[in-house]
Amino acid sequence: MFRKSRYINVEGRLIDFRTPRIMGVINATPDSFYSGSCLTDEKEILETARKMLSDGADFIDVGGYSSRPGAENITAEEEKKRVLPAIKVISESFPDAIISVDTFRAEVAYEAIISCGAHIINDISGGELDEEMFPLVAKLNVPYIMMHMKGTPASMQNNPVYEDVVAEILMWMGEKIVTLQSAGVKDIIIDPGIGFGKTAEHNFEILRRLSEFSITGLPLLVGVSRKSVIWKTLGITPDESLNGTTVLNTIALLNGADIIRVHDVKEAVQTRDLVLRIKEEEKILLL
Repeated sequence: MFRKSRYINVEGRLIDFRTPRIMGVINATPDSFYSGSCLTDEKEILETARKMLSDGADFIDVGGYSSRPGAENITAEEEKKRVLPAIKVISESFPDAIISVDTFRAEVAYEAIISCGAHIINDISGGELDEEMFPLVAKLNVPYIMMHMKGTPASMQNNPVYEDVVAEILMWMGEKIVTLQSAGVKDIIIDPGIGFGKTAEHNFEILRRLSEFSITGLPLLVGVSRKSVIWKTLGITPDESLNGTTVLNTIALLNGADIIRVHDVKEAVQTRDLVLRIKEEEKILLL
């Protein structure tokens, strides 16, 4: 068992995970699974970023490639046209904001960091879809969010099978962590990839066993916001899934999540603050 890292370094700023952090999602795409997060107009993007930051977001995650099952596979150039201007305008308008770029392409990540003001790379493929990603992360020396995904966005939900979903994800992560750390990467955040190549049963098992990911010694990100594991289970729509999101975020925080990635920042902050009060009471009872 490793001692869990409680900090990452973002351009000299130490981000402390003793208090769990909130990551707000901005999808600069026309085809996200949750229509309420699809933003392609600069004014809408800025207003959403402003509200998220005022509501308490610690990070803004900006993506231009929809990874929902069956989404269109766009070119790198199209992804750049969507995501780079969005990151640039947020960075210029909110210079203190910490921005992550949600991409599995090294060339998109490079331009987002070097030219547009992003600080963190959030890679849904954990380096599987672009062999240049790990060398780039090492070269840029930026925090890297490494998510597990079985297959590709197009194929990930085609009958995913595991003997032990948590053990297999941890084994995969262990190999990747060794590779990254051997290359000098210091700030790694892990994400088990709820909904990415997993059935509902796999997703619920991951949430039940989330504390097992502490063995990596790394900060843990969980993203369940308005995902199909909620709305398909309850027979509702993504638009009706805020309450279910809050329930699963609560479970994730109680089981060790350091970052929750959400579409609804205000509600996530309230969830986090209530969970912290419960944990404070637990500490008092143990004294």
